[in-house]
Order: sequence, then structure tokens, then C-alpha cells
Amino acid sequence: MAFPDCVPVLTDGVVRLRPHAEPDIERIVEQCRDPMSLRWTQVPRNYTAAMAKEWLTGIAADWDSDGDRLWAIEAVDDADGRFLGSIDLRPRGAGRAEVGYGLHPEGRGRGLMRRALALLCQHWFDTGGIRMDWYSEAGNFASWAVAQRAGFEFIAKLPEHIANGEGQLVDTWFASIGRDDAAEPRTAWVTPPVLAGDGVRLRPWRDSDVEAAEETDHPAHFVPAGAIPSPDNWDAWLGRRRLVMSRGTSINWCIADAVTDRALGEVLVFVHGGTLAEQDTAELGYYVYPSARGRGVAGTAARLAVEHAFASPDQGGLGLRRLLAETAADNTASTRVLTTLGFTRWGHEKGAVAPDGSIGPADHWERYAS
Repeated sequence: MAFPDCVPVLTDGVVRLRPHAEPDIERIVEQCRDPMSLRWTQVPRNYTAAMAKEWLTGIAADWDSDGDRLWAIEAVDDADGRFLGSIDLRPRGAGRAEVGYGLHPEGRGRGLMRRALALLCQHWFDTGGIRMDWYSEAGNFASWAVAQRAGFEFIAKLPEHIANGEGQLVDTWFASIGRDDAAEPRTAWVTPPVLAGDGVRLRPWRDSDVEAAEETDHPAHFVPAGAIPSPDNWDAWLGRRRLVMSRGTSINWCIADAVTDRALGEVLVFVHGGTLAEQDTAELGYYVYPSARGRGVAGTAARLAVEHAFASPDQGGLGLRRLLAETAADNTASTRVLTTLGFTRWGHEKGAVAPDGSIGPADHWERYAS
């Protein structure tokens, strides 16, 4: 059969994947001119209706020649069948395919793309496919959230792997799902709960917190390079924090002033292997900006984080059995925080490798849930 009759219509009763059609052109143009589409996709700039018509011609030709396969997305409960986005299947041979997708602004925030992706993956696997791969420019958390919820496993960040809409090579996230994998999240996407006490509030980091970022004056052997945000490394730093939380390996709070809400530093609980949900032991970390020192901020923030780490899941906590920490032996401020919180020094190294590569003494700390 020729296009559009050759396009299988896929639906789960909420979302429908159907052939593209000429009535979609106006909304295709709207989507392609949308700032989010321009930011995260390779859509041509200054998109026109003529470009959309040419694209539809190409879609039909691909279907007729067994090339890439593109579907339009619509909501089942929309009697007008308005175009809400596109999703495409790109066979790459040997049972492997790649997926790409994008939504019209009116289709966002409704869970439609997750459903569309699940439908497409199931169709691919039901027709003999073995694996589906996903790529996106690093930092595209909206696209990653869709893939993550559909069961894709994050594999790697690939340096300068794809070109963005401006034709520049950019770092790329790569994830994949196999035919026998469950179509559900591999790990819980961590969202830091708001915790408050003694003039401090722990909350998720915000883009606007860059306004409070300060240059650090920590000794280089105290903290790994790049671990503390500054005005110069802000975007990369915040992206790394959000990525590890999306993969369930860390919970990172902004320490904020309870009155002004200004960012004062960070406290985090993290694991080096597996996820927080799988482990009963994690590591505690913290720092405060130079202007916030001497006010007990680190101690209060660390106490709130420890209480949350040891609280049972029924109480909204992590349900951990044990917390660890590591400090340079001459980091007296951190030692004071840990001893006040009831941590015990269980080990001492005379020649530990410090974050800056130097060799020096370090202390290891632990605390158990009571």
C-alpha cells in the first residue's frame, strides 16, 4: 500500500499515532518556530509552510521506500485530530532502530510523548525489532524524562557526537531499551524534598541560583575541582547535579537562607555505585559559600540531610543504615560538623590521594542509624 494507507495507526486509547497530513502544516510551522524546538532540535531556522510541505513529501517517500517512519501525534479525545507533535522510527539494521520526537507547545506537560514512545517501542518490538536507541543533546532533560519513564537505560555521555541546530558539534546523551526490558523507569528520578530548621531551608537548586554563586577559597585538597559552583562553571555544574539525580544516584539540596531564600551552599547524599534506592549505605557531602560561614549553616544543613537519610521510606526518608564521609585531616571545620552530628572516625590514611592529586592525610567517618 502507498502512503498514507501503509502507515499503521497506533493508539493506547489516550494518544494516537497517525499519518501526517496537509492540515497539519500550520501547526508544524508553529512547533518548528517554538523557542524550545529551536533550542533542542535541528529544525531549520526561519521555518516556513513551504518547508513543512516539502517535509511531508519526504515523509511519504520514506514510508513508500521503507526508510525512516514518521507518525503525527494527536490526542484521542480531540475530535478535530489536531497535530500535537511527531515521533519517528529510524531503522539502522540488525534489529536496531533510533527514535526521535518533538511536541507542539500545546501537547507538552500532558504525558502524551511518554505514551507515544511506549507505543512506538512496542510496535518496533512486535514487528521484529530488538533494540531502540535514543540520543539527545546533553542537557535536554525534557527529552530524557520521556525516555527515562519509558524504560530507557542511560548509557553514556558522548563527547561532540551530534550537531545542534546551529551546526555545532555538542555533547550527547545516549540511552537504550531492549525488546525484553520492562517499559518502566529503571531508577527513581530523585526530587529533593524541602527540609527546614534553624534558619536554613534545603530545597532543589534553581537556574536563578547562579546569582548567588561565589568563587571558592577552599584549599584545593579539600574539594574536587568543579564540585563547587561558580559563575564560570554554573551551567555545567547544575547539569551534572540534575543528571545524577535523574539516575537515582544522588540527592543534592541547595542550602538556602530561610528568610531571603538566597543560596548559601550545598549538601548532598550520594552513592558511588548502584542507586540510593538499592543501597543501605551512602556518603554525605556539604559546603557553604565563603560569605555564609561562621553561622552554623553547614552543621544545620548536614543535620537535616542526615535525618532525612535515616528516616524510613514510610516517613519520606531514604531508609539508610549507614552514612560515610571523608575529609582532609586538616579540614577542622568539617571535622567539627561531623563530630557534632555524632559521626565517628573509623579510619585514617597518612598518604591519601586528595582531590587535587596531592598526597596527604585523610580521615574516614561513619554514623549508623539509631
